[in-house]
Amino acid sequence: QVQLVESGGGLVQPGGSLRLSCTTSGRTLDFNSLGWFRQSPGKEREFVAAMNWRGDITPYADSVKGRFKISRNSAKTLVYLQMNDLKPEDTALYYCATSTTFLRRGEILGAREYDSWGQGTQVTVST
Repeated sequence: QVQLVESGGGLVQPGGSLRLSCTTSGRTLDFNSLGWFRQSPGKEREFVAAMNWRGDITPYADSVKGRFKISRNSAKTLVYLQMNDLKPEDTALYYCATSTTFLRRGEILGAREYDSWGQGTQVTVST
């Protein structure tokens, strides 16, 4: 079992930045990929970014390419989502999740392929 805890959300003005963190614990050797998803009220959970544990495969949703960046620390206990140039449409509850599936280059894993999820951290972009 992998435990995930997100942090770093908050209220930010359009054009601002936030860095989300995801702390991993438990059976961390059991997962091979990590992803960030988000969900707004009345909408389905959508993919934002992902990373394989080597860190050399990092797909992004088209809506965040060039603005968001996923990274991790060397101990693989923290995964970050740096979000720049935030827009009101980025407002959502952001989740990190882990998967035992290996992420392949050019591939995006769907939410159903992730096994463990955090509770989420709220990001609100507004004036």
